[in-house]
Amino acid sequence: MTLPSRLSSLLEQYDFAHKRLADRMAGPFMDSGDGTDTQVGPMTDEEYLWEPVPGCWSVRRRVDGPGSRATLLAGAGDWGRDDASYPHPWPPPFTTIAWRLSHLSELLTLRADHTAGGHGLTRDDYPVSGDVTEAVAAFDAGATAWRKVLLSVDDAALDTVGYCTYPHGSDPDEPFIDIVWWVNQELLHHGAEIALLRDLYRTRSR
Repeated sequence: MTLPSRLSSLLEQYDFAHKRLADRMAGPFMDSGDGTDTQVGPMTDEEYLWEPVPGCWSVRRRVDGPGSRATLLAGAGDWGRDDASYPHPWPPPFTTIAWRLSHLSELLTLRADHTAGGHGLTRDDYPVSGDVTEAVAAFDAGATAWRKVLLSVDDAALDTVGYCTYPHGSDPDEPFIDIVWWVNQELLHHGAEIALLRDLYRTRSR
């Protein structure tokens, strides 16, 4: 199937953002943006779970319970991600790399399911990783699943309201092209946050 022309630039942006973030987390090099490679080391478990300020939201062992101002641990498995029922605490808690990466991986995986899968996955079904290697692999799996969805849609699908039924956003009320745009924004801004936190962690003792 030929990719719709208005999707091509969004897919190109998505692919670049995905690769840049994946390389930024795993190394050994990432695209600096000016055509040269920047050396980066792989993220460690300590860095993944680093809480740079008091009261962070993160991912935690379920037996330890939720963190400050969180009322539950979202997800499945022995680990969960700090969360609270709406309305969320104000001002918003600062979130760790682990929290941001888990959130990003979950939204990619669930949106893929609610577009071209069984339309049944919820946050309670999504495994939360306390291990950085597993978390990076889960991100890559979610990103790959979402890309597969994008390669399967046509112009009619892009204009269809509710083509994605993801239950934790406005997806059921939006044309699919707008959801594609929004997922790119999520990847871009959370990717930038994770990259900044890696820089702060690297320079924290200087």
